[in-house]
Amino acid sequence: MHVVFGHGGFRGQQAEIVSHVIAGGDAIVLMPTGGGKSVCYQLPALARPGVGIVVSPLIALMRNQVEALRQLGVRAAALNSSLDAAERSRVRADLRGGRLDLLYVAPERLVSPDFLALLDEVPIALFAIDEAHCISQWGHDFRPEYMQLAALGTRFPGVPRIALTATADPQTREDIRRRLDLGVARLFLASFDRPNIFYNIALKSEPKKQLLAFLKTHPGESGIVYCLSRATVEETAAWLRAQGINALAYHAGLDAGMRNRHQDAFLAEDGIVLVATIAFGMGIDKPDVRFVAHVDLPSSLEAFYQETGRAGRDGQPAETLLLYGLHDVTLRGRMIDQGDAPDEVKRVERSKLDALLGVCETAACRRRAILAHFGETPPVACGHCDNCATAVETWDGTVAARKALSAMLRTGQRFGVGHLTDVLLGVATEKIVRFGHDKLPTFGVGTELDRKAWASVFRQLVVGGIVAVDHAAFGALCTTPLSGPILRGTETLRFRRDRPNPKSTALKTTDRAALDPATETIFEALRARRKHLALEQGVPAYVIFHDSTLVALARSRPRSRAELEAIPGMGRSKIERYGDEVLAALAQGTAK
Repeated sequence: MHVVFGHGGFRGQQAEIVSHVIAGGDAIVLMPTGGGKSVCYQLPALARPGVGIVVSPLIALMRNQVEALRQLGVRAAALNSSLDAAERSRVRADLRGGRLDLLYVAPERLVSPDFLALLDEVPIALFAIDEAHCISQWGHDFRPEYMQLAALGTRFPGVPRIALTATADPQTREDIRRRLDLGVARLFLASFDRPNIFYNIALKSEPKKQLLAFLKTHPGESGIVYCLSRATVEETAAWLRAQGINALAYHAGLDAGMRNRHQDAFLAEDGIVLVATIAFGMGIDKPDVRFVAHVDLPSSLEAFYQETGRAGRDGQPAETLLLYGLHDVTLRGRMIDQGDAPDEVKRVERSKLDALLGVCETAACRRRAILAHFGETPPVACGHCDNCATAVETWDGTVAARKALSAMLRTGQRFGVGHLTDVLLGVATEKIVRFGHDKLPTFGVGTELDRKAWASVFRQLVVGGIVAVDHAAFGALCTTPLSGPILRGTETLRFRRDRPNPKSTALKTTDRAALDPATETIFEALRARRKHLALEQGVPAYVIFHDSTLVALARSRPRSRAELEAIPGMGRSKIERYGDEVLAALAQGTAK
């Protein structure tokens, strides 16, 4: 562990997982992003005879993982469509010649007849199926090509298989087990908690201004802003640049060359804000992403967890922001209803969206609500989300709810929020008068609340399942079976009171921020040297060394290669490759 990876020991269940797989056991590993999943298959692949075959869904992920392993002295390669014929031939020759420790492939290539025939010729240490949630139709990143991977157990008996993911609720876990034919595989379930991440969720009012205010609390830091549509990505990135923020756009509609340049710049440089659709992010290893913001509602709680999990992979403080409103709720519902998925899948998609909306509307600890969805119940509130930082005020909304439901019923359940609010406020619009709604008993009975408050009431009624949105009727609101007890007065309701955007009280002191001036000078000398090395090799700087390694070097100030061995992240290969460079940079920084 230390010789290759430079780590002083294992974290959590890593040692148990590694021992189990080395012994030939199958495993399903659920571990949060940044929890050290890769070591769980990389180390057994090195310890067992043969080559480790890693199934990975994205070329960018393969490229980053392979380069990081090569920096450690591990013989790694990838076989994918980005290689030309000569490069593919060379990888195949290395595979046949036993010159590879790990080979990364896409699922569709792995199950192709010619590649399977090639694997028949070589000893295989293990099969690692990364991002295993992609096999589940209940998951948010379903990939049909993963379905064929179950045949590996039959074709290669005795070769251990390890399926890994950072995002899977109990239903998805069982789907992974069944679809990969891992019936007797041991389940290793780590906590899904990411205690270094601070969760902020706010009602969407002026999203650009809200986003800008959030970004101003993270000057010069790297982060991701997620938007639902390509058009919103382009518009938001351009607007942020006009505000002086170094923002780049990323979505599937961009020219492939530009998309790759923007991703490479984000990975390699500091202080870039990448504005993206969900096309970006799976498996991204950049450790120093300090924030993730959503200006549109994600599709599910799993998607939210996966996307926010790209922040703070280095274990240092990170922050998230989610903006949402009733429009987002109805839009996501319409996308599910109008999709071509089977009804059973749609039902699950709605329940997963409801789980996210429950986290948005809860007045209690956000983290507890998130973890409960994944089957965990922490004993106390986290103290590290906006609801814990500032207590949420609630109010008795029973009467308001009855008025809202009455307005819906008396207008025939044919109208949306705007029209119903006009009825409740007594606004005699042309449409109100034309339909005779100004003559209804509910006309003008809701003047105790303003328009924003009524929007909040309707939103929380929808989220609570008391009101449904009829997408076929252009967003008309209608009652549900849960409406009856409210109308009859046999149940009461408490609503969350909307508040201004919370001021973050997130813990933002990273290890680097705590450096004294002299140590900061040494850190910057090391950072400059790392950047030079990264540019020379055309790789992201964190592939050379993580910031945490530079901080440890700056604080300890080792003077010899022997002393470098005590630094986390300084394995044998990196000491051989960079030891002299590091010692020279330390000497230069100390002399200043």
